[in-house]
Amino acid sequence: MWIYEKKLQYPVKIRKPNARLAKAIISQYGGPDGELGASLRYLSQRYSMPYKEVKGALTDIGTEELAHLEMVGSIIHQLTRDLSPEEVVAQGFDDYFVDHTTGVYPQTASGTPYTTAFLQVKGDPITDLHEDMAAEMKARTTYDNILRISDDPDVNDVIRFLRQREIVHYQRFGELLQIVTDRMNSKNFFAINPSFDL
Repeated sequence: MWIYEKKLQYPVKIRKPNARLAKAIISQYGGPDGELGASLRYLSQRYSMPYKEVKGALTDIGTEELAHLEMVGSIIHQLTRDLSPEEVVAQGFDDYFVDHTTGVYPQTASGTPYTTAFLQVKGDPITDLHEDMAAEMKARTTYDNILRISDDPDVNDVIRFLRQREIVHYQRFGELLQIVTDRMNSKNFFAINPSFDL
């Protein structure tokens, strides 16, 4: 179990609305490499993880990703609140607005709704941890792309924090992969696996 503190992991205080930027950032809410998929991936993978400390890390990181989802949602909300209909149209937000007004809806920057097809859970510890490392680097790249197009210092401050957490998670998953690989090698899992090799 975990304790929920009713505050964001990092403060989000966006002063200037910018719906065009929100439309790009929403990919980290519900896109293929976003925070929703990351949290579901890790919290689902933990069930088949055979090692207690790795299972615990998946739970911790998956829970942290939920906190990141809340931060990204806060960015999007603050970038789109109090827009006039003219601003919605001028900032290219009208197609989103028609379906969702300014509600925070999980989708990609191009408008595809979130789908669990964005994530993978294989049930094999080594495969899943490789998937997790790749997922963290894809999320980091998405944050890099947001920083390339954003000129809002309030947004960029939070995005840099989130980007750094992706790097920390990547490193942590690398450490966990080493633990799992060492344990499986000690059983000659890769050399001879009686389940598969006759």
